[in-house]
This record gives sequence, C-alpha cells and structure tokens, in this order.
Amino acid sequence: MTKPTTLHEFSPGLADVPAARSSISYVDGQAGLLEYRGIRIAEMAAHSTFLETSFLLLFGHLPTPDELHRFSQDISHHRRIKYRITDLIKCLPEQGHPMDALQAAVAALGMYYPARQVLDPEIQYWSVVRLIAKVPTIIAAYHRLRRGDHEIHPRDDVYHASNFLYMLTEKVPHPSLAKALDTCLILHAEHTMNASTFSGMVTASTLADPYSVVASALGTLKGPLHGGATEEVVHMLEEIGSRERVRTYLEKRLAAKHKLMGFGHRIYKVKDPRAIILQKVARGLAEDCGASTLLDLAEEVERVGEELLRDKGIHPNVDFYSGALYKTMGIDPDFFTTIFAMARVSGWLAHWLEQIKDNKLFRPDQIYEGPHGRAYVPIDRRVRGVE
Repeated sequence: MTKPTTLHEFSPGLADVPAARSSISYVDGQAGLLEYRGIRIAEMAAHSTFLETSFLLLFGHLPTPDELHRFSQDISHHRRIKYRITDLIKCLPEQGHPMDALQAAVAALGMYYPARQVLDPEIQYWSVVRLIAKVPTIIAAYHRLRRGDHEIHPRDDVYHASNFLYMLTEKVPHPSLAKALDTCLILHAEHTMNASTFSGMVTASTLADPYSVVASALGTLKGPLHGGATEEVVHMLEEIGSRERVRTYLEKRLAAKHKLMGFGHRIYKVKDPRAIILQKVARGLAEDCGASTLLDLAEEVERVGEELLRDKGIHPNVDFYSGALYKTMGIDPDFFTTIFAMARVSGWLAHWLEQIKDNKLFRPDQIYEGPHGRAYVPIDRRVRGVE
C-alpha cells in the first residue's frame, strides 16, 4: 500500500509554533524584556506585591485600593485546608518529592470545591481565590508533616509571603525575608507559553475544572527541564563547594557535554531579566542576614560560566539565583519547585480564564511514520522479529 503523503511540517517540541493569542505577558528574548500586561517586570518587582501582581495577571488591570483589599481579604480567609486534605498529606511517604504531594493534594481539592461550571464568573473567582490561598498551606503542611511535626495553621492577619514563612516555622519572619520571597513570587508568577502553561491550557480546553488544570500544570512543572532546575542549581553549587574549585568543575562539566544548571533559556539570548533582579535581592538579603557563602559561590560560577560560554549566547536564567535565596530562607532544596508553583498558579489561572473565554479544544495533528497494510499474524505463527 502506498504511504499517504502529508503537507504538514514537523516542529519538534512545537518550537516556535504559536498555540494561542494572549494579552497576559510578553517576552523579548533579544532585549531581555519581560512584561506583565504591558508593565515591565522590574517595575512590578520594585513597586508591587505578589497579590497585586496576581490580580493584574488574572483580571487585566492594576486593582484599585478597594479591589486589592477585597481580593487580599478573600485570599487570607480561604487559606485553611480541609482536615481530610491534611490526612491525605499525612498518608503520603515522607521521602516522596514535595511536587508529587502538591499535585495530589491540589487534585483532591477539586473534590471538595466542585467547579465544573467553568463559565460561571462566580465559580471562576472563588476557584482562583481558593487555589492561590490554599497552595501555600499545602506546601507548608507537607514540609512539616514529613518531619513528624504538626502543621501550623495560617493566620488571617499576616500577608501572603509572610504567612507562608510563618507556617514553616511558627515565627513571623523578618521583613527582609518576607519581601525577598514576595519578590520571588512576583518574578515567577507568569512567563508566556511555557511547558506547564501549555499543559494547563490543553486541560482547560476540555473544560475541565481549574483544580485539574493546575494539577496538570504541576505535573509538567516538576520536570528537571522546567521548574526542577532550581533544585539542581543548589546541588551543583554544593558539589562545587568553594570558589577555588569553580573553574575546574565547570571546565570538566562542559568538556563532558553536560549542561550548567541555571544557565541558558529557550527564549532569552541575554541574561534573564528576572535573574538580574533576583541577584540584587539575594545580595541585599545576604547583607541583612549575614549569610552570603552560597551567593558568593553562585556569583563566581556566573562569572566563570559567562567566560566559558561567551560564544554560545548562554547566560544565567531565573533558576540560577532562586536557589541561593530559598536556601537562605531555610527552605529545603526539594521544596524549591513548589515555591515556583506557588507563584505560577496565578499565571496558570490567568491563562485558564483567557482560554475559556473563547475556547477551542486543543487537538494537534501528528505525522505518521509507521507502516501500512500489515497483515494480522495468529499468535501460534509468530516468531520474534519475523512475520
């Protein structure tokens, strides 16, 4: 049988194939530019908060004082999780990866807050509120429960980032720590059509509920080629150990054709603008807290790495300095990606809302390269490799 011809062109990984129209965020990789709803990320990091940023991403405009107050109050009042969600978390293996625990708990949330009528504005709003509010509580609960400690209930009177750190330690954090985490959340909140956002949008296009959308995105984010890179950066820095070993380590790694974790980006051809901001935040936090060893090492790795990769256009990305920051905050490395997720849930939900406004089911094509017209061979006549 003649193999059918196809007019399709194959683009591995859908590279450079537009999959949607969006007004949520914009990236110029050549200029090192990232905008949220038209506002540069440096402006948001300097002047905004994570909850205000989330409102902007979700609803398309900076909130008025009354709008932000209501949104913030709604989130603070919905931080608690059902005791059965806590029981579910307790049943998970303590050696499991926190991203798996988070994905399982978020999927289970949808059973307690049914949201099948995804076109209902009321359901949309409260789904957004619950997910932004409860994801940090789930992360903090697993962080403590796997150590054998009791979970710490959230406080309504403490701001979002501070409340998360409080749930980890039962201490209201130093303002510098809280501000640093809030800035991290702003910078990680959204980044156009990345792998986890696309995964969530595919799920959203089926009109699945938002908890399933976020759970789907979480499953994609945990891969080491996406959100898992921050954890790998800290492992690399700890393996290097000292500034004196940096050059030798990097030269051996590059000679073996291994990637430098935290270097390179699919879009940015210059240093990631988020990495520039995070480096300044990390330096300020190190000066306030007196813990700069890991940051000093990271900056030396950047200096040598930039030199060795000068001709390849590979520079530090957002993951490179995130780990040094989270480590300073006392967060375990395997929880780094959950912090990424805690921020990115706002971006995923913004795309969910945009997708279902003018929804079309994602149904991509494929290029078939297999045989045609093969005969079925009865099992008693089959020989491996011969038909």
